[in-house]
Amino acid sequence: MKKLLHTAVLASTLAAAWASAPAWAQTAAVKVEGAWARASVQGQKGTGAFMRLTAKDGARLVRAESPAAGVAEVHEMKMEGDVMKMRAVPALELPAGKTVELKPGGYHVMLMDLKAPLAKDSSVPLTLVFQDAQGVESKLQFNMPVATTAPGGATAGSMMDGHKH
Repeated sequence: MKKLLHTAVLASTLAAAWASAPAWAQTAAVKVEGAWARASVQGQKGTGAFMRLTAKDGARLVRAESPAAGVAEVHEMKMEGDVMKMRAVPALELPAGKTVELKPGGYHVMLMDLKAPLAKDSSVPLTLVFQDAQGVESKLQFNMPVATTAPGGATAGSMMDGHKH
Protein backbone atom coordinates (compact mmCIF):
# COMPACT_ATOMS: atom_id res chain seq x y z
CA MET A 1 0.00 0.00 0.00
CA LYS A 2 2.84 2.36 0.91
CA LYS A 3 4.55 1.67 -2.42
CA LEU A 4 1.29 2.26 -4.32
CA LEU A 5 0.77 5.59 -2.54
CA HIS A 6 4.39 6.62 -3.29
CA THR A 7 3.92 5.69 -6.97
CA ALA A 8 0.65 7.67 -7.14
CA VAL A 9 2.30 10.75 -5.58
CA LEU A 10 5.26 10.47 -7.94
CA ALA A 11 2.98 10.07 -10.96
CA SER A 12 0.87 13.11 -10.02
CA THR A 13 4.02 15.17 -9.41
CA LEU A 14 5.42 14.20 -12.80
CA ALA A 15 2.07 14.89 -14.47
CA ALA A 16 1.95 18.36 -12.89
CA ALA A 17 5.52 19.07 -13.99
CA TRP A 18 4.80 17.82 -17.51
CA ALA A 19 1.62 19.89 -17.74
CA SER A 20 3.54 23.03 -16.82
CA ALA A 21 6.43 22.31 -19.22
CA PRO A 22 4.83 24.00 -22.26
CA ALA A 23 4.17 27.14 -20.17
CA TRP A 24 7.81 27.17 -19.04
CA ALA A 25 8.96 26.78 -22.64
CA GLN A 26 6.94 29.85 -23.61
CA THR A 27 8.48 32.06 -20.94
CA ALA A 28 11.97 33.45 -20.98
CA ALA A 29 14.38 31.42 -18.91
CA VAL A 30 16.00 34.63 -17.69
CA LYS A 31 16.86 35.29 -14.07
CA VAL A 32 16.63 38.88 -12.83
CA GLU A 33 18.62 39.82 -9.73
CA GLY A 34 19.24 43.04 -7.83
CA ALA A 35 16.67 45.03 -9.83
CA TRP A 36 16.07 48.64 -8.75
CA ALA A 37 15.07 51.99 -10.24
CA ARG A 38 16.61 55.32 -9.28
CA ALA A 39 14.25 57.63 -7.40
CA SER A 40 13.25 60.83 -9.19
CA VAL A 41 12.04 64.24 -8.06
CA GLN A 42 9.17 66.46 -9.10
CA GLY A 43 9.71 67.71 -12.66
CA GLN A 44 12.29 65.05 -13.52
CA LYS A 45 11.09 63.26 -16.65
CA GLY A 46 13.53 60.35 -16.80
CA THR A 47 15.40 57.88 -14.66
CA GLY A 48 17.22 54.58 -14.95
CA ALA A 49 16.47 51.00 -13.94
CA PHE A 50 19.27 48.56 -13.22
CA MET A 51 19.63 44.81 -12.65
CA ARG A 52 21.59 41.67 -13.44
CA LEU A 53 20.19 39.36 -16.14
CA THR A 54 21.22 35.75 -16.68
CA ALA A 55 19.69 33.79 -19.57
CA LYS A 56 19.93 30.02 -19.14
CA ASP A 57 19.97 29.28 -22.88
CA GLY A 58 20.85 32.70 -24.26
CA ALA A 59 18.37 35.38 -25.32
CA ARG A 60 18.09 39.01 -26.34
CA LEU A 61 16.45 41.77 -24.33
CA VAL A 62 14.46 43.50 -27.07
CA ARG A 63 12.06 45.78 -25.20
CA ALA A 64 11.07 47.17 -21.83
CA GLU A 65 7.67 48.50 -20.78
CA SER A 66 6.36 50.22 -17.67
CA PRO A 67 3.03 51.89 -16.91
CA ALA A 68 5.03 54.45 -14.86
CA ALA A 69 6.69 55.84 -18.01
CA GLY A 70 5.50 56.97 -21.41
CA VAL A 71 8.63 55.41 -22.94
CA ALA A 72 10.96 52.66 -21.70
CA GLU A 73 14.08 51.82 -23.71
CA VAL A 74 17.18 49.72 -23.32
CA HIS A 75 20.12 52.13 -23.37
CA GLU A 76 23.88 51.94 -23.56
CA MET A 77 26.11 54.54 -21.96
CA LYS A 78 29.79 54.59 -22.88
CA MET A 79 32.75 56.88 -23.21
CA GLU A 80 33.76 58.00 -26.69
CA GLY A 81 37.00 59.87 -26.19
CA ASP A 82 36.28 62.33 -23.39
CA VAL A 83 32.52 62.40 -23.99
CA MET A 84 29.93 60.18 -22.29
CA LYS A 85 27.38 59.09 -24.91
CA MET A 86 24.01 57.47 -24.31
CA ARG A 87 21.87 55.82 -26.95
CA ALA A 88 19.00 53.39 -27.26
CA VAL A 89 19.99 49.92 -28.44
CA PRO A 90 17.69 47.72 -30.55
CA ALA A 91 18.55 44.63 -28.46
CA LEU A 92 20.91 43.55 -25.70
CA GLU A 93 22.51 40.14 -26.17
CA LEU A 94 22.33 37.81 -23.15
CA PRO A 95 24.83 34.99 -23.81
CA ALA A 96 23.86 31.58 -22.41
CA GLY A 97 24.74 31.24 -18.72
CA LYS A 98 26.56 34.59 -18.50
CA THR A 99 25.33 37.41 -16.28
CA VAL A 100 24.88 40.77 -17.98
CA GLU A 101 24.82 43.72 -15.62
CA LEU A 102 22.64 46.75 -16.29
CA LYS A 103 24.20 49.47 -14.15
CA PRO A 104 24.73 53.23 -13.94
CA GLY A 105 27.28 54.24 -16.56
CA GLY A 106 26.62 51.14 -18.71
CA TYR A 107 23.62 49.33 -20.10
CA HIS A 108 20.36 50.22 -18.34
CA VAL A 109 16.63 50.57 -18.89
CA MET A 110 15.75 54.22 -19.36
CA LEU A 111 12.30 55.24 -18.11
CA MET A 112 11.29 58.47 -19.85
CA ASP A 113 8.22 60.70 -19.78
CA LEU A 114 7.57 59.64 -16.19
CA LYS A 115 3.89 59.96 -15.30
CA ALA A 116 4.77 60.82 -11.68
CA PRO A 117 7.97 61.00 -9.63
CA LEU A 118 9.34 57.64 -8.49
CA ALA A 119 9.49 57.95 -4.71
CA LYS A 120 12.24 56.30 -2.68
CA ASP A 121 11.02 53.12 -0.90
CA SER A 122 8.14 52.63 -3.36
CA SER A 123 8.14 50.13 -6.22
CA VAL A 124 7.60 50.35 -9.95
CA PRO A 125 6.32 47.67 -12.35
CA LEU A 126 8.54 46.69 -15.26
CA THR A 127 8.03 44.24 -18.11
CA LEU A 128 11.06 42.95 -19.98
CA VAL A 129 10.55 41.41 -23.42
CA PHE A 130 13.03 38.75 -24.50
CA GLN A 131 13.57 36.96 -27.78
CA ASP A 132 15.03 33.46 -27.93
CA ALA A 133 17.26 32.01 -30.67
CA GLN A 134 14.18 31.04 -32.71
CA GLY A 135 12.82 34.60 -32.55
CA VAL A 136 10.02 33.72 -30.10
CA GLU A 137 9.22 36.59 -27.74
CA SER A 138 8.37 36.17 -24.07
CA LYS A 139 7.67 38.65 -21.29
CA LEU A 140 8.84 38.78 -17.70
CA GLN A 141 6.86 41.10 -15.41
CA PHE A 142 7.97 42.17 -11.94
CA ASN A 143 7.98 45.04 -9.47
CA MET A 144 11.31 46.57 -8.55
CA PRO A 145 12.16 48.78 -5.60
CA VAL A 146 12.83 52.48 -6.06
CA ALA A 147 15.95 53.69 -4.27
CA THR A 148 18.61 56.39 -4.34
CA THR A 149 21.42 53.82 -4.14
CA ALA A 150 21.94 50.31 -5.46
CA PRO A 151 20.96 47.38 -3.22
CA GLY A 152 23.73 46.70 -0.72
CA GLY A 153 24.44 50.39 -0.24
CA ALA A 154 26.65 51.04 -3.26
CA THR A 155 26.18 54.60 -4.45
CA ALA A 156 24.28 54.83 -7.69
CA GLY A 157 26.03 58.01 -8.68
CA SER A 158 24.51 60.84 -10.65
CA MET A 159 25.64 59.96 -14.16
CA MET A 160 22.13 60.23 -15.57
CA ASP A 161 20.75 62.98 -13.33
CA GLY A 162 19.70 65.89 -15.47
CA HIS A 163 20.33 63.97 -18.69
CA LYS A 164 18.20 65.33 -21.54
CA HIS A 165 16.73 63.07 -24.19
